Amino acid sequence: MKRLLSTACSEMSFNVSVLVIRVTFGLMLLLNHGIDKLKTFGQRQHSFFDPFHLGSTTSLMLVLFAEVFCVVFVILGLFTRIMVIPIVISFLVVVFLAQKGQPIAKSELPILFLAGFTSILLMGSGKYSVDGAMGK
Repeated sequence: MKRLLSTACSEMSFNVSVLVIRVTFGLMLLLNHGIDKLKTFGQRQHSFFDPFHLGSTTSLMLVLFAEVFCVVFVILGLFTRIMVIPIVISFLVVVFLAQKGQPIAKSELPILFLAGFTSILLMGSGKYSVDGAMGK
């Protein structure tokens, strides 16, 4: 019972937690958003949100880079902190620009993704990752 109420965290529980967060958030983003955007690229390329006036197609390609390419690296735990930066930027844009003024219920999922990937940015990939296996 003491252990259950303790605020201490063992190294193993930290590393398992980071693994679970990395894989869960990564797979949810990849499977539910990244792959969908990849499949519907042709339909979305002319109407995608373009907050920085780079063009809809360029904005969509940047989001695809984050939601597909970078997410795969995060799931594997390879160059995790670098690869999570585009994902965090993407969700900052969604939360603070794309859904600005919307009810909080509409922004709930992007806020959760932002919190999860920001946590990964702060914690790193943990021991159970490619980076961890390489001793980084």
